[in-house]
Amino acid sequence: MGELVEIVDSLENKVSKLLHRLEVLQQANSKLEKELSHLKEEKQSVQSSIVDWEEKYNSLKLANSMLGSSTDKTEAKLKINTLIRELDLCIAHLAE
Repeated sequence: MGELVEIVDSLENKVSKLLHRLEVLQQANSKLEKELSHLKEEKQSVQSSIVDWEEKYNSLKLANSMLGSSTDKTEAKLKINTLIRELDLCIAHLAE
């Protein structure tokens, strides 16, 4: 009978340890989920910022080419031609 009590006590001890470990792991999981959520938000913010900076860069590049930079003159001419074609289409639609 004494051995049975020892076995039950040992099982209770092991179950208690497992429950404690489960609680610790659940807390760690919760912390990691919060960190993941925060990092996803930060990633979205960085991607948005990258898009904004790319647009600014392209605008500055175009402005620089229009100011007389020889490296981007052809690109500026192509952009101006595209804008003129778009304006011509708009005028044609308005004339209809």
